Amino acid sequence: MRILHILDHGLPLQSGYTFRTRAILTAQAAAGHVVAAVTGPRQGESGGVVERIDGLTFHRTPSTGMPTGLIGELAGVAGFSKSIAAAVAEFRPDILHAHSPALDGLAAWRVARRHGLPFVYEIRAFWEDAAVGNDTGTEGSLKYRATRALERFVVDRANAVAVICDGLRGDLIARGVAADKIMVSPNGVDLTLFGSPAPRDDALATALGLDGAEVIGFIGSFYPYEGLDDLIAAMPALVAARPDATLLLVGGGPAGDALRAQAAASPVADRIRFVGRVPHAEVERYYSLVDVLAYPRKAMRLTELVTPLKPLEAMAQGRLVAASDVGGHRELIRDGDTGTLFAADDPAAIAAALAGLLADRSGWEARRARGRAFVAQERNWSSNICRYDAIYQRLVEAANRKSRWSAYPAPI
Repeated sequence: MRILHILDHGLPLQSGYTFRTRAILTAQAAAGHVVAAVTGPRQGESGGVVERIDGLTFHRTPSTGMPTGLIGELAGVAGFSKSIAAAVAEFRPDILHAHSPALDGLAAWRVARRHGLPFVYEIRAFWEDAAVGNDTGTEGSLKYRATRALERFVVDRANAVAVICDGLRGDLIARGVAADKIMVSPNGVDLTLFGSPAPRDDALATALGLDGAEVIGFIGSFYPYEGLDDLIAAMPALVAARPDATLLLVGGGPAGDALRAQAAASPVADRIRFVGRVPHAEVERYYSLVDVLAYPRKAMRLTELVTPLKPLEAMAQGRLVAASDVGGHRELIRDGDTGTLFAADDPAAIAAALAGLLADRSGWEARRARGRAFVAQERNWSSNICRYDAIYQRLVEAANRKSRWSAYPAPI
C-alpha cells in the first residue's frame, strides 16, 4: 500500500513528534508499504522541494513570506494543501494519513476530498491543551475554543481517527465522536535504535563529575508541564537522605533559563548538572550514566490525557523509571512493578520516592527486565504499526467499491 503522511514537521528536526514519525514510517516501510511524507510551513528552511533523510522521502512546503495571525494560518493551510496535492500527483498514494495539529488535518482533508482519497487523521495531543501546558495559551480563551472547534471539524470529516492513548480516545468519545471511528496507536520504541542498552560510559561520567554519584536523570524537552522545577525543588531533601545523589538534566526548551536560575539558587546547586541538547545519536551515552530516570509531569489536562514517549525509551534502555501519577504515566507504568509513581506537583513526594529507590537496589534488575519486556511486547513499533493496516485496508477497499460521493462525508 502507498501511504502519504501529512506532518507539521519532520526530520532532520529532532523532537518527540519527529521520532514517533520516523518510527512509524520506518516500520511501515520495513513491513512492505511504500511511504512518503509532506511537511508543513513550520518546518522552516529545508534542503529542497524533496529531501531524502534516513531513507525516508519528505516533500517540503515553502515557509517564507507568510503573514502572521489568522491570515497567516489560512495562508499556511492553502500553501500546505498545494504541497500535498503536488505530492499526491507525484507519489500517487492509496491513502492520506495526517498527523495533528488540526491545521494539518484541514489541509489534508481538502486534498483528500478533491482527489477522492481515504483520509486518516491522527491526534497526538490536543494542541489547545499543549499550549496551556507550554504557557503559550489559556484554557477557555477564544483561541483555545477555536482550536478545539477546528479539531472537531477535522475529526468529523476524517474517515477514521487514530489517537496515541486511551486518554485521548475517551475524551473524544465524551465529546460525541463514535467509538468505532477511533483506534489507538500507542507511543512505541524502535528497538533497532533503543533495543541494546549501552555499557556505562566511564569517560563521560568522569567528564561530567559523576564518578561515585547516584544519578537521577531527565533526558528530554524542558517545557513547564514537565515539572522539572518540582524535581529541582526536591533535590535538597533527596541529597539530605542520599548525599551522593546528583541530578543530570539533558536537553533544553522554553523553561531552560528559569530552571538554570532555580538550580543556581538551590542549596545543593553543586549536585545539579545541566548538559544542554545533545545529538540523538549520542543520547544512549547519557542514558548509560543514569540510575533512575525521573518524569515529574504536573497534573493538568495535557498530562492526564497524553502518554509521553521518554519513559518508554528509558525502559527500552534498561533504566529504572519514576514518574508522577498523572493519567498519561499510569497508562505506561505499573507502580512497584515496571516503575515507581509518586504524587504530582509535590517535591517532598518526589524526594521520598527517589530516596527509597536508591536505598534499596535489591529488585532493580528484575524491575528493569519487566519494564523492557513491556516495551518489547506491547510498545514495539515493528508490531505497533500493524494496528493501522486493518483501517487502511477497509478504507481503501471502500474507496474502490463506491463512488466518491458515497464513500466520503459531504463537503460543507
